[in-house]
Amino acid sequence: MLPTRNGRHGLAFTRFGPINIKNAQHAEDPRPLDPESRCPAARDFSRAYLHHLFKAGEALGGTLLSVVNLFYYQDLMAGARSAIAAGRYADYVAGTKDQWAAKRDVKSS
Repeated sequence: MLPTRNGRHGLAFTRFGPINIKNAQHAEDPRPLDPESRCPAARDFSRAYLHHLFKAGEALGGTLLSVVNLFYYQDLMAGARSAIAAGRYADYVAGTKDQWAAKRDVKSS
């Protein structure tokens, strides 16, 4: 399953697009993956902590990112279903792509 496999390998899916938590840029980043997420793992754990879990070989890191990814895909599909029911699917797709492209996830200096 894509969300859990990618989570176990350090890739988190967020509304900002994918984040590879194993990248060194996250080693001291105190921000959560997504402060507005419904997922406690995305909202309550820092990127630095998640990065540490992967670098230390802790299985908890993969488990937490798998949970983050499952929440993300559940929310993405719920939004798609609502947009289809409202006849606004094309707008939903465009909005989602715009959100990914905005790169609002970039750490400010």
